[in-house]
Amino acid sequence: MSEGKYSALEDRIGLGCMGMSEFYGDSNDDQSLETLAAAYDLGYRHFDTADMYGKGHNELLLGRFCKQLGGDRQYITIATKVGIKRDDGSPGAISIDSSPEYILKACDRSLERLGVEQIDLYYLHRRNPVVPIDETMSAMRELQSQGKVARIGLSEVSVATLREAHDLVGISAIQNEYSLWSRDVESGMLQACEELNIRLVAYSPLGRGFLSGSLSHELIQQEGDLRSKLPRFQPEAFDRNRKLLDTVASIAEAHQCSLAQVALSWVLHQSPMVTIIPGARKLSHLRDNFGSGKLNLSPTELALLSETFDPKNVDGLRYPEPLLRTTNT
Repeated sequence: MSEGKYSALEDRIGLGCMGMSEFYGDSNDDQSLETLAAAYDLGYRHFDTADMYGKGHNELLLGRFCKQLGGDRQYITIATKVGIKRDDGSPGAISIDSSPEYILKACDRSLERLGVEQIDLYYLHRRNPVVPIDETMSAMRELQSQGKVARIGLSEVSVATLREAHDLVGISAIQNEYSLWSRDVESGMLQACEELNIRLVAYSPLGRGFLSGSLSHELIQQEGDLRSKLPRFQPEAFDRNRKLLDTVASIAEAHQCSLAQVALSWVLHQSPMVTIIPGARKLSHLRDNFGSGKLNLSPTELALLSETFDPKNVDGLRYPEPLLRTTNT
């Protein structure tokens, strides 16, 4: 591996590691470790995981990567999350637990799997509104005071929850879905992040691969692919949504770049507070995604993309209704 050093893009383009363990078809640990090493050499310094990805497998994978880095571990940020519990008896079932007791125990398990003494950024993955946010944040504050957590984040909460939690502990980052076709954060969350100087970490900035223009019905329907269960990836919705990609393709052609770079560049252009964490399992995708930070889109192109992907033009919800109810809490 190359010597660790920060690149100009390190705090705005990170790597989402979820797909290395599940949700998008088969994966291979050896290949994933090679991908992680290649990402580091390219300049990636922000690596995102969660305790529920692969039921702990993804954190174990990142732990192996950290061990391989050796002393270069100091140059990267490992972000993980807590709060979504998987049901061993029913693979698709989840529950939300943001109780202090659970968070304190889960953090110790994450530290063990990652093989680190401190988690650089620890998110509340989802909030159970039955648990007062001050109780949840008290556990986060305790972890921080113990040195187990450096910075605290939230994911998919309401603006009101963000403000209350920030007053209690000082929130460093909010992680929400944000892309050309998922624009919920523009209804107050992005503005709050700019006001409070909180980083907005955009997950699925390529719309779970849709905005790359490379998806097919056959790929989505493979066993273990989460997208087969999401409304906007159902055959009829998928075909209608695919027409929106014509605008992305025309801009990509003008810049002689990929559709993915156009889509990622659009997100980065929305605010200097935005960081993106696209997933990638291939070296070509790693390079392509990282290069999006150098693509300058004109105001006219940005406006055209925003207009084309106006939420009213997108067919289907981003999650099924039961999962949507776990967001904006």
